[in-house]
Amino acid sequence: MISSSLKTRRAFLEAASLAAGALALPSATLPGAALAQMADSVSVADLMAEGALPDVWLGSKDAPITMIEYASMTCSHCAHFHEATYPTLKSKYIDTGKVRFTIREFPFDPIAVAGFMVARCAGDKREAMIGLLFSQQKNWAFSDKPLQGLTALVKQTGMSQERFDACLQDKALYANVNQVFEKASKQFRVDSTPTFFINGKKVSGAMSPEELDKQLEPLLKG
Repeated sequence: MISSSLKTRRAFLEAASLAAGALALPSATLPGAALAQMADSVSVADLMAEGALPDVWLGSKDAPITMIEYASMTCSHCAHFHEATYPTLKSKYIDTGKVRFTIREFPFDPIAVAGFMVARCAGDKREAMIGLLFSQQKNWAFSDKPLQGLTALVKQTGMSQERFDACLQDKALYANVNQVFEKASKQFRVDSTPTFFINGKKVSGAMSPEELDKQLEPLLKG
């Protein structure tokens, strides 16, 4: 008899295989100058428009700076940002009402999709789950059996095997995660992770705390 968890892994990987084309980045079709201009900044109204999944915001609605991060759960640079720089962002800017921040899904592979799905299924603990998955990334995402590693890690948070299985079998959630990816790729020209939009300005790469200050402090002075 095949266990439910094995069925879940097979079903997820089969679905991921069929939808692999959804994760292919589109080739640039705009002239170089226009593409470069688009890459520098994006309309804040367009960025804030409702997407396939609701944003989970941290920080004051009245914060003068809005910061959006597109990340992949299997991106080592994203994990480094959340280990080295995010604590500064949280304590110095988010908790003090200066920055309103959210993470959006930009998974480059099926395992990253699974991680984001599980985080969404954690409900109001989504941000804590994302933090845990980044901090333990090497122990699950880069293991020989990443889905098994993900299962074991998630169980430590209290999520049951049944809830985990149901989460990865949620076709609507799977599709919505990929729609967030598609919109970012096509409309905002995101092509790497982490990519940040700070009041609409595009900033690529895992910023250090010092680099973060350089991006944010001028906006606060202005």
